[in-house]
Amino acid sequence: MAGHSKWAQIKRTKAVVDAKRGAVFTRLGREIMVAARSGADPSGNFQLRTAIEKAKAAGVPNANIERAIAKGSGQGQGGGEQFEAVRYEGYGPGGVAVLVEAFTDNRNRTAADLRLAFSKHGGRLGETGCVGYLFEHRSVVLLAWQGLAQGRFQSEQPCLSEEVLLEQLLSLEDSGGPAVVGYELLSPTHAEVQAGFADLQRLQERLQQLDLPVRSWEHRWVSLSHCELHESELLHQCLRLLDALESLDDVRTVASNLSADETLLEA
Repeated sequence: MAGHSKWAQIKRTKAVVDAKRGAVFTRLGREIMVAARSGADPSGNFQLRTAIEKAKAAGVPNANIERAIAKGSGQGQGGGEQFEAVRYEGYGPGGVAVLVEAFTDNRNRTAADLRLAFSKHGGRLGETGCVGYLFEHRSVVLLAWQGLAQGRFQSEQPCLSEEVLLEQLLSLEDSGGPAVVGYELLSPTHAEVQAGFADLQRLQERLQQLDLPVRSWEHRWVSLSHCELHESELLHQCLRLLDALESLDDVRTVASNLSADETLLEA
């Protein structure tokens, strides 16, 4: 359907700038601390290198990054060992499935904050497994062309076409790269490529070896089906819930199977 969007696209339409939120620096700092438990050298710690790249993209100062690495690796006070990764599941307005990942040093506090956010915005926190089967954990790499006349795949087209992207992905697999399980053109100059969860490092490295413009990479929960909302008020209530969850300090990521017509955002 023309103008129809999933939750990831709706977030881009809303132009939410996470870097302006105070919770983002806290969240990324914790991610770096936890990753640094496996080693303080990013060249030999892909998880840490990924966390650092995300932090830099969000504008986190180098001093903050270095402090988080020191804490997580035991060179500073505090340390990433006090945080554990926890997953929560629930429902938003209209039955939308919501999956939340958190880094927390106090499960009771985090669960209470999430339960309050859900209840204030017409949702409810559910039991583990209630919506998890609706998502798949995948590797996602963002490609961002400054202009298409660069790299190995030169083109005089004014925008990135699906045909051009498919040619590139075929080259990826032909060169021994991981199997691509999904892709999406986000704009004339941006595209996302998805592979299996265990293939994140291989995917981003192979794409870079093909001279493709890798902007960022991450693990992401991708919805396997979508819950479509048809009422503007219900959609905005659900968006308020997702925004409230993302603003919590302990929350690392929020995934949803929300789907709606873009025109409802303007209603």
